[in-house]
Amino acid sequence: MVLAALELLRADHAPTEERIRTAISGNICRCTGYQNIVDSVAAAGERMKSGKW
Repeated sequence: MVLAALELLRADHAPTEERIRTAISGNICRCTGYQNIVDSVAAAGERMKSGKW
């Protein structure tokens, strides 16, 4: 998940929720509904965009 998210964020600091879900779709997580992961990737993108990472 982390590497898929990082690859996405290197290409796009403000991906849509749909794009995030597509990027992480190859990873299976049985413990969540992915929403917290999607939210975290979006937040990381915002931090990257603002230079605060």
